[in-house]
Amino acid sequence: MDNSTYSVSKNITGYFLLQKPRISASRRLFLKTKMIKKAMVMLENDKQIKKDERERILSERVPALEMSGMSAQDLQNLCKELHKKIDVVDEERYDIGLKVAKSDTEVRDLSQKIYELKGKMKRPNLKRVRVSADAMLGALLGAKVKESVDFKANLKTVKKEDEKKEEVTDWRKNVDAMSGMEGRKKLFNAGQ
Repeated sequence: MDNSTYSVSKNITGYFLLQKPRISASRRLFLKTKMIKKAMVMLENDKQIKKDERERILSERVPALEMSGMSAQDLQNLCKELHKKIDVVDEERYDIGLKVAKSDTEVRDLSQKIYELKGKMKRPNLKRVRVSADAMLGALLGAKVKESVDFKANLKTVKKEDEKKEEVTDWRKNVDAMSGMEGRKKLFNAGQ
């Protein structure tokens, strides 16, 4: 707060209070309009000064052309001289533009280095997230892991050979099956 617009007073309890200025709204509006008018006048004066200075510099650098009474050859020579001057000025403008662009990039790079050296890089607030082992490996290894990694599959496995067990079945079925068509025919006939 600005002390010029507010007054400080001490009340009975000893605390300082800020009192609003005792100026009416109409007076404030009047002062505000006066300040704006004064600023507009100053701005117009600055514009006029710049315009006058520009005209003065142009009159110094570019003399007035007097073409009355010049022959065609003299006019051609004058045009050639003007073209040469234009080329020189254009080259200077181009060189200055490149220097400005180069200095701008250097300033930008140096300011970035200063900013990094100060260590004021804004770090985002991190949140705790539950991640599965597959997702963690995917994040670490990148695109190398397309499918989930099964750690048990990589272990060496030992297979036990199963012993052939003979099935114990009814001996009569085996006998009929061994007898060929004859045995089946007998079973068929027996069923009728």
